[in-house]
Order: sequence, then structure tokens, then C-alpha cells
Amino acid sequence: MTFPRDNMIYRERHCPPEEEKLHCLIPAPKGYVTPFPWPKSRDYVPYANAPYKSLTVEKAIQNWVQYEGNVFRFPGGGTQFPQGADKYIDQLASVIPIKNGTVRTLLDTGCGVASLGAYLWNRNVIAMSFAPRDSHEAQVQFALERGVPAVIGVLGTIKVPYPSRAFDMAHCSRCLIPWGANDGKYLMEVDRVLRPGGYWILSGPPIHWKVNYKAWERPKEELQEEQRQIEEAAKMLCWEKKYEKGEIAIWQKRMDGDSCHSKQDKSQVTFCKSSDPDDVWYVSLNIQLRKVSSRVKKPDTSSSELKNFPERLYAVPPRVSSGSVRGVSAEKYQEDSNEWKKHVKAYKRINRLLDSGRYRNIMDMNAGLGGFAAALQSPKLWVMNVVPSIAERSTLGVIYERGLIGIYHDWCEAFSTYPRSYDLIHANGLFSLYNNKCNLEDILLEMDRILRPEGAVIIRDEVDVLIKVKKIIGGMRWDTKMMDHEDGPLVPEKILVAVKQYWVAGGNSTSTQ
Repeated sequence: MTFPRDNMIYRERHCPPEEEKLHCLIPAPKGYVTPFPWPKSRDYVPYANAPYKSLTVEKAIQNWVQYEGNVFRFPGGGTQFPQGADKYIDQLASVIPIKNGTVRTLLDTGCGVASLGAYLWNRNVIAMSFAPRDSHEAQVQFALERGVPAVIGVLGTIKVPYPSRAFDMAHCSRCLIPWGANDGKYLMEVDRVLRPGGYWILSGPPIHWKVNYKAWERPKEELQEEQRQIEEAAKMLCWEKKYEKGEIAIWQKRMDGDSCHSKQDKSQVTFCKSSDPDDVWYVSLNIQLRKVSSRVKKPDTSSSELKNFPERLYAVPPRVSSGSVRGVSAEKYQEDSNEWKKHVKAYKRINRLLDSGRYRNIMDMNAGLGGFAAALQSPKLWVMNVVPSIAERSTLGVIYERGLIGIYHDWCEAFSTYPRSYDLIHANGLFSLYNNKCNLEDILLEMDRILRPEGAVIIRDEVDVLIKVKKIIGGMRWDTKMMDHEDGPLVPEKILVAVKQYWVAGGNSTSTQ
């Protein structure tokens, strides 16, 4: 609360100085149990795992979440979809090609408990959902307990930690972001992360304000001006409005945006002048206005080259085929994919639960080209592909072009999630990457924080680094085992596997499942 409230600064990432960092293990709450397996977890979350009832009161009439005995039930409702998320998605699918794999990735801003993402899963669409930690307490924690991808985040004064041209859709359902304010800079950020030909969906105020201004308890003049600003910003961005019915409006980003902007002689916006549109980690969201629009020519990574999902999972991504990723040719990409198929096959021999549905939320802490996630691809699980901000190459755009999701992050800091968010964590070369950058102990404690009791860890690294890591792990209540590389003991790279012991606040209870 010591940070300014302007532009949501107080809800953004703020890391403590070194002397204020906590070096401790965080116990699970008493009564904690392994979450229900998917798909039951979509609808039910054990109360003990996230014991917060405020949303059941605040959103009682909106069918978000209900408390029933020792579980929370999620009926699939929402403020903007009273008939349920499936009916809402059907309405979107009447305009947007969701069925055929053209649309695979969605950015859901201000996601609530991520019911949209939960129900899109059955349509083979994966959502990256985010919401701030606010008075509704534990929205994102509920989403992750349900087995739905989500992070704590807000659209405020810095760029969102995703690459340019990443998402097939972006969505806001009463997300409370002032889209028309600040000269439309939040819509410009959506434009940055939206793929050419992608869709932006706005559901709720100010859409349909003429009918709803009284129910929303807002002056109609204010709502009218808000919609005018949004329409002006969308026009400036060369988005085409495809649909407006009831409280839903849908725009599409043009495939030929550059030619459109060149015709806008009177445009006041200056598009991103950064030499790297994917350079976003703690980069300010400042967009300067000028009399004439200018735009840096980007490498040709047209969305028209993308295959429909699931074909795009192993097809050569446009960023690779165009030479946009330094040092990664189509041949190297294929080699990497084959290598990870081999690694994952070995992992499944080591941990037979890997493809059983036991591990739903999986994190790859140093994802590279996304080969680990691609080799694991299954309707039973999803992978948060993290590309470290200090990585040699920015490969997150490639990961999205494969139809996977991920985020930029610096592992010298805490990850934007709640404790006990992930069932399995994979770290390939991570500790070598961060050796002498920050304390390995801090990274391991953060891994412990976000790992569920009885969750698993797979660390692949050079043997001398793993010996240092194993020494720290000795005090962390993990059961560990060092194993040779699948190609034999002469390979200097080794595999350290671990399982976090089950322990909760107030005792060493055992799991009930």
C-alpha cells in the first residue's frame, strides 16, 4: 500500500530488497489434500486448499463459485455469462473460428476465477489468464487449483510479459481496464501481443450502454464517451469491428496492418520504436503521440504461415523459418524437437505418473523452444513455459507459434503465482544459467513455494552444478535421487529427480488421496 494507486502501480510486481527476502519453507494449510484430477477439478476445489469464502459472498448472484461443505463448486457462470461459459463461448464461436484449430491461444485479462479458460479447454483452446491480487482474494489461486493456466498480473504501467504477435485472441469480460484512457495505450499493448488476424473481445461496459447504463449505475454520457474512445483507438490500430450484439463486441486485427497504417496520414500514434518488440521485462508502457504514424518493419512472420493446431505443434514456426531467432535454423529446431521426445520418453520411465493425469499443472523453468512441453502434449495437462529474461535467445514467440503458452521471468525474483500452484517442475540448464547471477538457494526455495506437497521436480544440468543443488536440497524436505543421462554415465549432464514431502502447518499429516 506504499505504492501510488495511479494506473494500478500498487498492484504491479514489487520485489523486496535483498535484506527483506524471506529464506524459509512455506507449510501447506492444515487439511491440505491433492487436488481433484481433471476434469473434476474444473468444477470442484477442496476448501482446505484455498480457504477463502469472500468470493462466494461478493459474487453470489453471478454464479462464480459456491461453498458446499468441504469443497468449492464452480458452476461455470460469470458476470457476463449468466447462462454459463459454454453458451458464452458458443456465441463467440459464431464469429471466431474456434472449432478448426485456427484459434489456439487466448489472453484473458482480468480473468476472475478463469472459467472462460476452463471451458475453452474442451474446445482445444488454451488460455493465459491473469488477474491482480485484490479485494476478491485468491481469484488466480482458485484458477490454478482448478487446473487452469493463470498468473497474478495487471495491465498497468509496464508491458505484459508476453512476446509480440503471440495470441490468437484477447478477451476482457468486465475486466475493469480503462481501454479508452491514456490515449488508448492499453489497446496498443493488446495490439502488440495479438497476432495479425487475431481477435479482441470486449464484453460488458461500455458495450450496449444505451440499455444498461441504469443497471450499471453510471452516467450514460460517461459510458458513451468511453465507447467512443475505444472505437477511435481501434480505428487508429486498423482493427475491423466484426460483431456487436448485446454486451459483446468483437474486433479483428488486420492481416495487412502495415499497409493500412501507411494510409493513415492523420494518425497521431507512434508505434513501438523498440528494435525488439519482445523486450518487455520491466519495460515501461509509454507510447508517445505524434502527428504522423511510424512503424518499425518487423521480420516476416505472417500468421498465414501458421498451421492449425495440432499440426502447428511440430511444424517449423514462422519465426524460425524466417530466421528471426538467432542461431536457430529449421534443422536445429527439428533436432531440438527430436531430442526432447527422447528426453521425455526417459522421464516417463523414471516417473510413471508423468502421463497418468496425476500432474496437471506443469512448469518448465527454462523452456527453450518448448520441446519439453510439445513432447508432453496431452489433454490431461498443460505446461507454463518460462523463458528467463537473461536467456541467450528470446524464444517465447516460437513457443506461442507452436500453440503453447508461456511467460518471461527472471528467476532471481519470485514468480507471479500463489504457493502450491504446480504439480511438477522441470528445470533444464537453469542452475548453470543462473550460476553467479543470484543465490541458487533463493531459486530452490521459490521452486518449493510453488510446488504442491508430493509434487515432483526434474532438474537436468551439468553434474558439478547438480552437486551444489543437491547439497542445498538436503535441508528442504525433498526426497532426491541423482540419475545418469539416458545416453549413459559418460555424459557429463545428469538428472536430479525429487519429490516434495507431504507436510502441513501444525504437523506431519499424510495425504488423504
